[in-house]
Amino acid sequence: MDFKNNIRVIPDFPQPGISFKDITTLLKDGEAYRRAIDELKALVAHLQIDVIAGPEARGFVVGAPLAYALGVGFVPIRKSGKLPYDTIEVGYDLEYGKDTLAIHTDAVKPGQNVLIADDLLATGGTIATSVSLVKQLGGNVAGAAFLIELTQLAGRNKLSGIEVHSLLTYED
Repeated sequence: MDFKNNIRVIPDFPQPGISFKDITTLLKDGEAYRRAIDELKALVAHLQIDVIAGPEARGFVVGAPLAYALGVGFVPIRKSGKLPYDTIEVGYDLEYGKDTLAIHTDAVKPGQNVLIADDLLATGGTIATSVSLVKQLGGNVAGAAFLIELTQLAGRNKLSGIEVHSLLTYED
């Protein structure tokens, strides 16, 4: 299946020169969404995965169904102040400022193999921060899986030593 047919590309959003890849068109098509998750599952099936962690919010719509398909748990990574229990936090730079991600202190047990899943790998900042959170809890990052990778932004360079799997790649 050519999943690019299910991705809406919006030029000059959110600012001129950006070509936004909108996954909502894939998500609303039940057959395409199911197949995308099934194909991601096939890409990572060789990895030993105990749990999947995904950053909010689109990491939830990729990570949770992928965890279900693999028969493992799902751990949400959220913005600061959104999780109700004890957390650890890591700050990171955005294109237009700074942000902080958090994870519950009991979300990952030491030695667990964790797959990080999200909709998009761009510059790698969010995912590198997610990796840092998992490692601080003693987890092993077994790999990372994405629906889309924007290769020209070289986000995988921030994930040195981590096996990266992307369903689709875009050059622009």
